[in-house]
Amino acid sequence: MREEKEYVCEKSERLDVFLSQQIGQTRSQIAQLIKQKVVFVENKKTARAGMKLIIGQKVKVEFPEAKVEKALDVDFDVEILYEDEDVLVINKPSGVTVHPAPSVKEATLVDWLKHKGIRLSTISGEERHGIVHRLDKGTSGTMVVAKNNEAHEFLSLQLQDKSMGRYYIAVITPPLKDDITTIESNIGRSANNRLKMACGLTHGKYAKTMFKQLALSKDEKTQLIACKLFTGRTHQIRVHLESLNRHILGDHIYALSPKVEKAERILLHAYTIYFIHPKTKEKVFFQANFDEIMQENIEKRFNLEDINELIQIDNIVHSFDTTL
Repeated sequence: MREEKEYVCEKSERLDVFLSQQIGQTRSQIAQLIKQKVVFVENKKTARAGMKLIIGQKVKVEFPEAKVEKALDVDFDVEILYEDEDVLVINKPSGVTVHPAPSVKEATLVDWLKHKGIRLSTISGEERHGIVHRLDKGTSGTMVVAKNNEAHEFLSLQLQDKSMGRYYIAVITPPLKDDITTIESNIGRSANNRLKMACGLTHGKYAKTMFKQLALSKDEKTQLIACKLFTGRTHQIRVHLESLNRHILGDHIYALSPKVEKAERILLHAYTIYFIHPKTKEKVFFQANFDEIMQENIEKRFNLEDINELIQIDNIVHSFDTTL
């Protein structure tokens, strides 16, 4: 049986804009729902995303049920950090794409979720069901997955009001000059390379990132840093670092030079995620350990005694909070 939700319009605005705010999804995702003919205005099915609503009109959404499809062969496993009836918190491996796309031929995180038989929300459509936010293929670390539509709505709204967030850890070269570096610069698709994003573009979207020095490597050529996102743009950390003429080791898209020392994977890890739990309404934190490759790179370059203390989550959170 389909899950139904009804919303009442409180001001005159477009249907897709109204539902985007109510459900916490992008307008393109709302458009997909409307195309599936599951959106009703005053009990009349509508196919127009741009329909103008008037005050007091009732909008009903019949969220589609997840289809049972044969998933691709999954040759990887994912560490589960926490699970209950509403959310699943995982440590995504580097090299795993989050959701299917025409260009993706291998199994994705969504395929793994299907393979495990984990019940998921359907708000984002079949290809992305359960996925509230994403990580780049090469980036590892914490992700939260919604197991029902109510949790998905609640978590998606937190992305908008910034009550959900993540702290990342990266190994970069060359080192940053200042203890705290804040970048506020619009990000949009690069006109010169469609694989890249670029910042400082007038047509781009506002983006803000803060970087915190953690440790200098033994040879003083690389640096361990923590990163805090205030927005969630594609490649945001990598693009803002590039604007400073810095890059993350193992990043072959935004690297300064192909001759610079590389790693087997991009050394960027979503170390901690925090959000307000949809059921308990309490703020929760989850931390994901480094994989073997990232751990070995850190051990090789830095003094471990210093690192273990510096990456305590309380230390990272406090170091950013004192600057706000």
